[in-house]
Amino acid sequence: QVQLVESGGGLVQPGGSLGLSCVASTTTFSINAMGWYRQAPGKQRELVAHITRSHATTSADSVKGRFTISGDNAKNTVYLQMNSLKPEDTAVYYCIADVAGARYWGQGTQVTVSS
Repeated sequence: QVQLVESGGGLVQPGGSLGLSCVASTTTFSINAMGWYRQAPGKQRELVAHITRSHATTSADSVKGRFTISGDNAKNTVYLQMNSLKPEDTAVYYCIADVAGARYWGQGTQVTVSS
């Protein structure tokens, strides 16, 4: 079993910045990839950004140039730096980890972009 603990998030004004982090607890298997999804009210959950163990990254077109994903394999931690935030970035952000063929989800953290 893998547990994900997210931190960060909160309320920020448009144009501001926030950072999210997520630590995965696993001592048996190595993590193949980690990432972030988000779900806004009334919308489907969508991929924000993803990073593999070899640090290959992908991100949604809507966040390219504004959000940066990074990871620390030694700490089983993934980070999401979010800059130039927009109201449409408001959502619950979920951390994911791919371990031994299974995907695990965090509990989610709220990000609200509003003046």
